[in-house]
Amino acid sequence: SCSTVLKTLHFITTPLSEEEGNFSLAYIITIHKELEMFVRLLRAIYMPQNIYCIHVDEKSPRDYKTAVQNIVNCFENIFISSKREHVVYAGFSRLQADINCMRDLVNSKVQWNYVINLCGQDYPLKTNKEIIQYIKSKWNGKNITPGIVQPLHVKHRTEVSYREYVHSGVPYVYPAKIRKAQPPHNLTIYFGSAYYILTKDFVEFTLSDARAKALLEWSRDTYSPDEHYWVTLNRLPG
Repeated sequence: SCSTVLKTLHFITTPLSEEEGNFSLAYIITIHKELEMFVRLLRAIYMPQNIYCIHVDEKSPRDYKTAVQNIVNCFENIFISSKREHVVYAGFSRLQADINCMRDLVNSKVQWNYVINLCGQDYPLKTNKEIIQYIKSKWNGKNITPGIVQPLHVKHRTEVSYREYVHSGVPYVYPAKIRKAQPPHNLTIYFGSAYYILTKDFVEFTLSDARAKALLEWSRDTYSPDEHYWVTLNRLPG
């Protein structure tokens, strides 16, 4: 029962400070295995003023999906992504999973300030309050998505076309012998981490701007597009 979940797992049910109560974070968590690890992560980052979108891999076992849904049902501010992907490591589907959650979060009633994306094997080293204070101290109104101009040794990721395949039940990404066109809008491709802390304004921009949409479409057949998509858009003037 939900009362048992809240009591035995010691979820925090009220904001721990006024500062935290007035600064809501959104989380995107992409998971596909290890239910206990997911619960530990969720319990560690859970705050009632935040909002959480959980993307469960479409190819996860049915009992895993059911267990996650049963946990999520106990909370008003946690939900399963409205659209689920068959996620392939280093494939476009991994980026699409985040974008699916972003659309849901933007349409939610919670007025969140920043979104943080995690995978099921992550675990926080800082408290909710410390994360907020770090954002406010250095990054207020800015995105944390560091990167550099695409290095030569990863140029192949965007120069040739990649496809998602499944062999003996194992999904993977493999290059095709097709050379890609140059990036749209004469964009300079930057390369960095797939993980970020983004402002709500920036998320709304990425979901609506013509350049962002064109880059997303161009990135469909690249290798690990989540490692260039956010950082490239963040480097656009303005």
